[in-house]
This record gives sequence, C-alpha cells and structure tokens, in this order.
Amino acid sequence: MPRPYILAETTWKTVQENAYQVVVLPWGATEAHNYHLPYATDNIQSDYVAAEAARKAWEQGAKVVVLPCIPFGVNTGQLDITLDINMSPSTQLALLRDVVQVLARQGIPKFVILNGHGGNDFRQILRELQAEFPTVFLSTLNWFKAADRNHYFGAPGDHADELETSAMLHIVPELVSPLAEAGDGAAKQFRIAALRQGWAWAQREWSKVSADTGVGNPAAATAEKGAAFLEACTSNIGQFLIELAAADPQDLYE
Repeated sequence: MPRPYILAETTWKTVQENAYQVVVLPWGATEAHNYHLPYATDNIQSDYVAAEAARKAWEQGAKVVVLPCIPFGVNTGQLDITLDINMSPSTQLALLRDVVQVLARQGIPKFVILNGHGGNDFRQILRELQAEFPTVFLSTLNWFKAADRNHYFGAPGDHADELETSAMLHIVPELVSPLAEAGDGAAKQFRIAALRQGWAWAQREWSKVSADTGVGNPAAATAEKGAAFLEACTSNIGQFLIELAAADPQDLYE
C-alpha cells in the first residue's frame, strides 16, 4: 500500500485530504564507501531513516510528509576520487531556497532537513533562509547523531565504518559486499594538534587520509547492531517530529 507520509508514493487526492504540518527532506551524497558499500550508502540510509521516523510519527497522529532524497552532497575534499559527485554549499542554498519558497507560499509551517552525510552542514544556510522566510520554521538534524553510537559500536570511525556497515547490513544486505573484501578503514590524522583534537577545523583531503576511502574498521559490523541503532535513531527522530508537528513556532521556549 502507498504510504501517505512518503510524497513519492502519494497521490494528489491523499495530499488534499491531509494538512501536512512538517515536511522532511532527506539529504545524502554520492561517494565511495570503502570496498564493500555502494556509492549510494548515504542516500539509502537517509531515505530509510526518514521513512521509518515519519511512519512512527504518522501512527501517533503527526501530519508529516517525506520528500524524495537529494542524492548529492558537499564532497569538496574528494574531488579526485572518481565519481564522487560534489554539490557546493551555494548550490544547496539555491536548491533549498526554491523548496522553502514553495512551502512558504503554500502555508506549510515546518521544514526539517534529515542529513545523512558528514560533509553537509546546513546550519548557516538555514540561518540565511530563516531571515527570508519567517513563516516557515527551519530545522536540520544528522540522523546518525540521534542516538549514542557508543552504546552499539566499539570501533571508532565516521565513514563506511562499523556503524554505517551495520546499518546497511540491516537495510539492504544484498548491496553489501562480504566484509572480507573491505579495507580496514585506517585513517591518517592531522599533524597539527588543534586540528587533530577537533577544536580547530580544516577540510580533510580524503585521498591523503584513507587508502580505501573508509574511516573506521567495519570488521565487527552486524545486521543486528544496525537494526538496534536504527531503531533507536528512528524512535528519537520520530518523537522529535511528533513534538514539532504539535508545536507552535511562536511559542517554542519555556
């Protein structure tokens, strides 16, 4: 059956029957993920999390709708890795301005970007758009930070690592190559202490950091770990969507 909270599956008749309160836009990237995960990993995960969180919210009465995923992210640190497709932040701003303008014109009050790619950072973009479109409440979240990874995974990492591999083993195991084929995700660190410690920031040049494009060893990944982590994340995000749908944007503080 078509899911009324997934716009791509929804008819005009269904849209007319529902006064949507929250629009969710999944946003991923198209990039190499070690030797064992597909280029669409971020998109697959973002689509799954958005749909599952929206389902949980919808079943509790929240009028939420999920847009099709944007499949390209900021990959300026990976320009030399074949077919890693870069979308510059200025392009993201232009795209989002068009989307938010539609919502403002149509009176849809709340918009959430559900981000699945570490290279994307929408906060400054939303600051600019919020000033332009004060009638639409704008928010963004990184789905993979919606639960504490340390409760589920032992190995550190942030790209094609134990977390991402476990999630993909749960969502689309048929697209995950045997872990014996994966690289170990060994990654070099900045020589400069402040950058290494994280209180100063600079873009990582990916081909100089990782030989296999991964950051973090995926060897301990399992579908069971992925299922547990995704359940926690989608439950937390679903609750956020429930609360946001019911909230008055003019009365958010206590």
